[in-house]
Amino acid sequence: MACRDLEKGEAARKELVENSGNPDIVVRKLDLSDIKSIKEFAEVINTEEKQLNILINNAGIMMCPYWKTADGFEMQFGVNHLGHFLLTYLLLDLIKRSAPARIVNVASVAHTWGSIRLDDINSEKSYAPRRAYGQSKLANILCTRSLARRLQGTGVTVYSLHPGVVCTELWRNLSKPIQVAVKVFSPFIKTSAEGAQTSIYCSVEPQLEKQTGGYYSDCAPARCSREACDDEMAQNLWELSCNMLGIEWD
Repeated sequence: MACRDLEKGEAARKELVENSGNPDIVVRKLDLSDIKSIKEFAEVINTEEKQLNILINNAGIMMCPYWKTADGFEMQFGVNHLGHFLLTYLLLDLIKRSAPARIVNVASVAHTWGSIRLDDINSEKSYAPRRAYGQSKLANILCTRSLARRLQGTGVTVYSLHPGVVCTELWRNLSKPIQVAVKVFSPFIKTSAEGAQTSIYCSVEPQLEKQTGGYYSDCAPARCSREACDDEMAQNLWELSCNMLGIEWD
């Protein structure tokens, strides 16, 4: 378990151990808003783990004020896309050696809210929290498609998904009226366990062994936006992401 808040992570670990009876659950520090933290975490995993069969890129921040990461990226794009992009890059050799393996990127139907603004990727010219969140989730899907093509024949498959509207702390940056509305409608919103089902499906469903690059919702293939199927934009985004992170990833 890769967690930014180790105190919360340890509480979750204890609950998982108690519920599952499996004591072999480990928590490690990872802050996806900080390249230094990502590199330190990847070094630990590459050193301590002999194999990595499933990587679920699940962390996220939604519709926050205009903040920047430790490395100067707009926070939502930096965490939701660039952080996971770099983490996957740093762990990819281990994942390949562990094949068959899967990479699961938790995106969102909110990818329809935004577009990739290559000329203002950090939203420095103008910032709208909703649009920036949509851009970051669209980036998740586009890079899933790109990575799937690059990993053809390696035994590593890649998936993106919409978990549904889930009652978690993801809503904490929204206005108070919206947070109240979320609580009011919580009986009709997925629980964390329900929201995790499509991630689990993409991670272990045998029927997906030969599938890669797809987008899923409610444990089934789903349609994404036209922009999310733009392979030219996916390539441009891939190159820009590598340049922003200072990495070479063919």
